[in-house]
Amino acid sequence: MNEPYIGRFAPSPTGPLHAGSLVAALASYLDARAHHGTWLVRIEDIDEGRAVPGAAEGILALLEQLGMHADGEIVWQSRRKALYQAAAERIALHTYPCGCNRREIADSRLGFAPDGAAIYPGTCRHGLAEGRSMRSLRLRVPDPGFDVISFQDRFAGEVTQRLSGESGDFVLKRADGFWAYQLAVVVDDAEQGVTDVVRGADLLDSTPRQIFLQRVLDVPTPRYLHVPVVRNELGEKLSKQTGALAVAPGDEQAAVAALSDATRFLGLQLAPVESLDAFWRAAVPAWANLLRERA
Repeated sequence: MNEPYIGRFAPSPTGPLHAGSLVAALASYLDARAHHGTWLVRIEDIDEGRAVPGAAEGILALLEQLGMHADGEIVWQSRRKALYQAAAERIALHTYPCGCNRREIADSRLGFAPDGAAIYPGTCRHGLAEGRSMRSLRLRVPDPGFDVISFQDRFAGEVTQRLSGESGDFVLKRADGFWAYQLAVVVDDAEQGVTDVVRGADLLDSTPRQIFLQRVLDVPTPRYLHVPVVRNELGEKLSKQTGALAVAPGDEQAAVAALSDATRFLGLQLAPVESLDAFWRAAVPAWANLLRERA
């Protein structure tokens, strides 16, 4: 790797950090440190309606308690709306207003995208019907035959998605007025110079859309590594909705225990340690060794 490594952890403040989020945070931190790179933290609170007051501050405090220190100023998406507006204006020729509501999309959808979202059938692609007004802003994906996006994930291997059949034209600005995650994350990664995205595999299926948007915006595509997600005993991804408990270590030993659990989930075998300093001294080279074994 010749260019300087810049990674990031980008939690959504919809609740406290839980074990699944800690795995993603740890993987991104270890990858940055193993590459002698920069690790940034970005609060993805663009969906302000779902943000829980105090959750972001709690996440930041926990990361510090665990010894995961950001290399720079914390970025908040809710304070960067002008950047998203400017990006949308730059690619206006590739976007169009959509007047469809959720029910209409559900009734006429072509199926479901791999991440569970309804595939948009293109109802407003050639203009709003008479009497309709804009509810959302969509990005036009290429026609079949020109819509295949492939990339090499550092964990999952080669990933291929056909955008027209597996996502359809996707939303950049939502009906509630908030900018969509896909646009915000692409703009932020480009603006912050992120070279490597390490995150949970639940976002793997969103990546082809983000890569297409990067190409439309003419910004670099980072390298990607999607780690497995932590699931509960029912096989559900850990989340606030599935009752995931907050990571709340009361002392240094509890902090080391939480981190050790996360490293085991990631496949790292570390000797028992009792301090955070000892944990990090062991965990970073262990991650580097794991990368070499997978290369």
